[in-house]
Amino acid sequence: MASPITGRLHVSPARLDDWEVVRDWAAAEGWNPGVADAPAFFAQDPEGFFLGRIDGEPVSAISVVNYSDRYAFLGFYLVRPDRRGLGHGLATWHAALAHAGERTVGLDGVPDQQDNYRKSGFSTAYRTARYVGEVLTPDTPTAASAAPDVVPAHRVDQDALAAYDSACVPADRPRFLASWLTTPGHRALVRVVDGRLRGYGVVRPAQEEARIGPLFANTPDDAAVLLDALAAEARAFGSARIAVDMPEANPEAARLALERGLEATFETARMYTGPIRPYARERVFGVTTLELG
Repeated sequence: MASPITGRLHVSPARLDDWEVVRDWAAAEGWNPGVADAPAFFAQDPEGFFLGRIDGEPVSAISVVNYSDRYAFLGFYLVRPDRRGLGHGLATWHAALAHAGERTVGLDGVPDQQDNYRKSGFSTAYRTARYVGEVLTPDTPTAASAAPDVVPAHRVDQDALAAYDSACVPADRPRFLASWLTTPGHRALVRVVDGRLRGYGVVRPAQEEARIGPLFANTPDDAAVLLDALAAEARAFGSARIAVDMPEANPEAARLALERGLEATFETARMYTGPIRPYARERVFGVTTLELG
């Protein structure tokens, strides 16, 4: 039974060791968080995570992670179920958004909250569906080494890989990327053809199905090769089923998911408060995370 809470809400920056409780809240909501996401999340902006506490007990959470002087991303907007309907979420929201300053803020919103986000100045850019299942291929590889032209990410030039990543997202994120690629348990793969990088992806253990993200590729063929290889890596660490969040802004992504036997589960909308820098949306077959974009 939860302890009685009688005081006022106090919102303050969260530490890395605070975030385990938020991961548990996200898991209870069915978000299927990765088991070791937090260090990479905090690497990008350690001041961008907030907890609302009453009498010292966490009751709400949000992240507003600054990527550049023009762009931030909001996620982990959660209120403990027994504390909902009391205004704690909105108070936490306003306190944390100040961290973004004048930056354009992005988020991935569930359908039930999208009207509220519009009232706060967010506009829908596109929708994203989570595809889940066991990847089916005619000749399923048993390891990434069986995939053509696919190598572990650490074997390619890291500056080139960071530049490729930057072309696929609205802001450079070298600190996040360096941590995301090397987090224990994460498997990062790159497709290289004739010496040229044609895409990369990461698969990681999660609460339920293994999560793939990002999945960036030049062409649908490159994406298919990487998806199959990442699914093989997931099987190697014990997960036959994978989940990947695919944007409808790239219709080839959904086509690939359906060809591989994955099923759409829930939907979100990518929303922004203002303009973002152009990026190669046609290369985005799977977003990195719904929590940090």
